[in-house]
Amino acid sequence: MVKITYQRLLLFSALFFTSIFVTFAQQISPLAPLPSKKQIQWQALEYYGFVHFNMNTFTNVEWGEGKESPLNFNPSALDCRQWARIAKAAGMKGLILTAKHHDGFALYPSKFTTHSVAKSPWKNAQGDVVKELAQACKEYGLKLGIYLSPWDRFHPAYGTDEYNKIYAEMQKELLTQYGPIFEFWYDGANGEGPNGKKQIYDWPLFHAMVNKYQPNAVQFSDNGPDIRWVGNERGYNYETSWSPINREEIYPGYPKFDTYKNGQENGTHWVAPEVDVSIRPGWYYHPKEDNRVKSPDSLMKIYVASVGRNANLLLNIPVDTRGLIHPNDSASMMGFADLRKKSLINLLNPSTFKIQVSSMYNSTYSVKNLLDVNPASAWAANLLDTQPSIQIQLAKPVLSNTLMLQEPIALGQRIKSFTVEIESENGEKWQIKAKTIGNKRMLTFPERKVKQIRIILDEYRAQPLISNLALYRIISTRNESLFR
Repeated sequence: MVKITYQRLLLFSALFFTSIFVTFAQQISPLAPLPSKKQIQWQALEYYGFVHFNMNTFTNVEWGEGKESPLNFNPSALDCRQWARIAKAAGMKGLILTAKHHDGFALYPSKFTTHSVAKSPWKNAQGDVVKELAQACKEYGLKLGIYLSPWDRFHPAYGTDEYNKIYAEMQKELLTQYGPIFEFWYDGANGEGPNGKKQIYDWPLFHAMVNKYQPNAVQFSDNGPDIRWVGNERGYNYETSWSPINREEIYPGYPKFDTYKNGQENGTHWVAPEVDVSIRPGWYYHPKEDNRVKSPDSLMKIYVASVGRNANLLLNIPVDTRGLIHPNDSASMMGFADLRKKSLINLLNPSTFKIQVSSMYNSTYSVKNLLDVNPASAWAANLLDTQPSIQIQLAKPVLSNTLMLQEPIALGQRIKSFTVEIESENGEKWQIKAKTIGNKRMLTFPERKVKQIRIILDEYRAQPLISNLALYRIISTRNESLFR
């Protein structure tokens, strides 16, 4: 039997609390604001699809007026399994469907509007597009998202307090009848209804409905609350991109949103940007645009300018009047998938390069973390290091044109600016000055055979962290450098 003396107890206690203190001290404190678990999971998706298919598809317009007859909606060969099959093959992680656009026509038999598929000839008024897509997404392992426009140019209650309750009831239908929803999308458009009135939306009510019935879904609008509009529909995020933003200062349809498009370094809430862009000039299908589909090369540039600038990419596919994705759109999506497969290969082979850092905080934040492809681990420099840097020396020069960096966003966004110094095989040297990193930053440069890279972290909000880095050669469909 071991006799525990008072002195031994004191010694044990001291050692115990010292070990806790040391362990705690080794951990780098998070920097607010921080993303929630669902925001981190959403950011990891990177790329998913938007399906604009509704009354506008059959009237050949972008915005309907709410006066269209439900008899117009009658796809001849609607196949949501085709949509899902193509999306899956294209590498998308989910599909978001326009369940109701501004004209008010609902793609499911809602009990709260008379303007829906239940009044159309399609499937003898017994069809439900949302249900068919939900089943197809489940079959192909895709996530399902819902777009439900608050603006309704058909509903007679629009412009009254009653309409907010009606919209919330439609939300409830969509959130409770079709399985898990990963994203709920609010459009910022707010015009007049059939009675000439505008609606004052009850955003707290709308947000509460999603949080109650689909708590794991992120909600999109100009100001979130979970993810936000990037500020354009042309397929790019900005060179400076902060996920923090002063969320309570703006609202959907905010007229001065341009001043918030970059996010804010000291923003109060984490609301990361989403880049929404269509594969065609329009959001809805128009036959005259069949030969104006964005090429795989254009889509690859969009990917680098969106996912590669701290955003997610939401690519719209306008389904045609048959209810199918047009072969031109499908071909471009497959070409884009092929380019990503060939281009996003890390050329930093551990056996052919040497990596050095200016300092290391401790073994938890080791240099080894830079290449483990784990977004939660990271390298950190010593606190006394006034110019943290990473140097990569390649044993054999590598033909490349893109450097990828990531921050561990679970600990907040920190880096304000950094410099990249590149030396090519023939001794040519050049320097690139850049701003934020965030979840992922893909920095392009003229293609060269690179033998050395140095990354210098110039400015940061708190102790800087880098979770991953990679070197790519991003190519075109002609197997040429996409960046010259």
